[in-house]
Amino acid sequence: MKYSPRVWFFLGFLLCFGTMLVAAWFQFVKELEPCPLCIAQRIAVIAVGLVFLIAALHNPGRLGTRVYAVFGFVVAGIGAAISIRHVWLQNLPPEEVPACGPGIEYMFEYFPLADAIKMMLSGTGECAEVLWTFLGISIPGWTLLTFIFLAIFSLSQFWNTRTAIPTEETT
Repeated sequence: MKYSPRVWFFLGFLLCFGTMLVAAWFQFVKELEPCPLCIAQRIAVIAVGLVFLIAALHNPGRLGTRVYAVFGFVVAGIGAAISIRHVWLQNLPPEEVPACGPGIEYMFEYFPLADAIKMMLSGTGECAEVLWTFLGISIPGWTLLTFIFLAIFSLSQFWNTRTAIPTEETT
């Protein structure tokens, strides 16, 4: 069943919003402090959500829908790449885990922006800790699955030929 792209993009935005609510629950209720890679993944979820929200508000035609679909796919792919790095760090043997680095506030305060972002995306020893699992999958693993779903969800709009619901003026 095909819906208008506006509905699809808004549903994608709601999924991103829900993902951020889960992240907030882990941080503020379960008191799990996010590591630098967790923060990078959150930024990516927010970015995908913003693409979806802007697309829903814009309600583009066929070409615009395809542009938003590809853009959402690319941003979700970047988020998936960050999640892959995080899952990889969590599965390293203990002797290969990188040392813990400075806190993220310290990095952004005392290092040039490009260096701070590079250190943040490289991950540190704290990123290798597995603090929670469900069905044997850690938080970054679930985030990776979410990004894969968001990427497929976004790209599916590339082939959505349904346009906005016609109004009396256009019929």
